[in-house]
Amino acid sequence: MFKYLYLLLIPICIMFSCSSKSSSLQTVPFVDLQQYAGKWFEIASYPQSFQKDCNATTAEYTPTDKGFVIVENRCNKGSLNGKQSYIKGKAFVVANTGNAKLKVQFFWPFTGKYWIIDLASDYSYAVVSHPNKKYLWILSRTKSMNDSTYQQIVSRLVEKGFDTSKIARTIQE
Repeated sequence: MFKYLYLLLIPICIMFSCSSKSSSLQTVPFVDLQQYAGKWFEIASYPQSFQKDCNATTAEYTPTDKGFVIVENRCNKGSLNGKQSYIKGKAFVVANTGNAKLKVQFFWPFTGKYWIIDLASDYSYAVVSHPNKKYLWILSRTKSMNDSTYQQIVSRLVEKGFDTSKIARTIQE
């Protein structure tokens, strides 16, 4: 029985990057979590198996008085009107990172690195990744983003060493 449990834990560890390896990826210097709070629409991402067939993907962040952030991710499977998929987790700020690095936990005891690597001064968009650059999300406060802003973000991602050919746009409407 335990050998099967072990086999299940391996992909979970890989998915949530149990490794402590780090790279030269830089985060933004500071994130005001109260301004960051609220609903975000996924504009584009690196496709992940746990988001397969997702449309109208959103993330909502709610800071708590207990020092962590509630994370609620939603999407509609298969189509814009498909069955809603939902998962709730917690995010914990990594000390001395200006709130730009968080550890997100959807399944105890596993955490994933959530690094905010680009952020509009008015918090209208954000770009989130992992230091291994295998995960990437471009988020917006609105369901769509003007092409000029999107292209500027993509250009900065190229400068940061991301493979932008892997980015897939998310259907929002």
